[in-house]
Amino acid sequence: MSNQLQDYNPSGVGEINGNLLGLPCDYESANLIVFGVPWEVTVSYGAGTANGPQRILDTSTQLDLFDFDNPNGWKQGIFMVEIPQDILEKNTYYRALAAKIIERLAQGKELSDTPDLTSVLTEINQAGEQVNQWLFDNCQEAISKGKGVAVIGGDHSSPLGYFQALAANYTNYGILHIDAHADLRDAYEGFEFSHASIMFNAMKIPQISKLVQVGLRDISHDEVQMIDQSESRIIAYYDPAIKQKLYSGTTWLDLCREIISHLPEFVYISFDVDGLDPKLCPSTGTPVPGGLELEQTFFLFRELVKSGRKIIGFDICEVGDAEWDGNVGARVVYKLANLMDLSKQNS
Repeated sequence: MSNQLQDYNPSGVGEINGNLLGLPCDYESANLIVFGVPWEVTVSYGAGTANGPQRILDTSTQLDLFDFDNPNGWKQGIFMVEIPQDILEKNTYYRALAAKIIERLAQGKELSDTPDLTSVLTEINQAGEQVNQWLFDNCQEAISKGKGVAVIGGDHSSPLGYFQALAANYTNYGILHIDAHADLRDAYEGFEFSHASIMFNAMKIPQISKLVQVGLRDISHDEVQMIDQSESRIIAYYDPAIKQKLYSGTTWLDLCREIISHLPEFVYISFDVDGLDPKLCPSTGTPVPGGLELEQTFFLFRELVKSGRKIIGFDICEVGDAEWDGNVGARVVYKLANLMDLSKQNS
């Protein structure tokens, strides 16, 4: 631990120093490296999530650092790498191009109609590939230095490069996925790296042995079919079915233990905030009525740690560009950082 952290007063005023939570860490001294990926080129409903990383960073200094699960969690050292402005600028450029494709498809027309947009689609897919490669390289470097990694999106396409980096370091891991959507669409709207395709792309990674999805409630026929035909590689806990069980007397504890039983030893948490009740993050890209309470998800994550499984990484995505959403998002980041640290201590 750096001298700065040793001398740090966690009860003091959160310093606005450019780092998450105002912690006095740098890349070398921190054990958890956080990458912001300001990318939402393919969002098909509300925009603003590209500013989610900055919004979480800005509001994080308002959080008190005492954590009920891991009171000294801040001592691990958490450092957020500067949000890449070149990616944000490319996002603005390609988002405008993607909007033309989305509009064309919504009108029931072909991309090859005049003006021909097929080359534009290729260009957008290449830009998505470049963002994935940037994240993969940076995550690999951090992992090689023995650091944990977290990602703050953008839209839910953001963490794919991190999934691939973990696959280069683990022969087998599972994803616990909180979301209103299954994100199992094959190149949704033609975008290979669509926010609606992140888990379809994840399933192409053989090291990901299990995907357990919780809170799904806005889903296509094709996605349900993919889940049903996955031979239990994908396990879905649909929000209406969760509610039905809870209303009928099943405890959330029993449900959480059942959910966790499907997961292997090493678990990655992918948290799309639209999995929550939309009152918690109303500015998210694609809000859906229903969903989970924040403390419900934390209870699930605690049970995951208690089970002896290791949290090897996490992302939080789709946080909208609003102060309240940033406030909730920052709390999710800090809670997951502390539970990830706790799960390592248990080894």
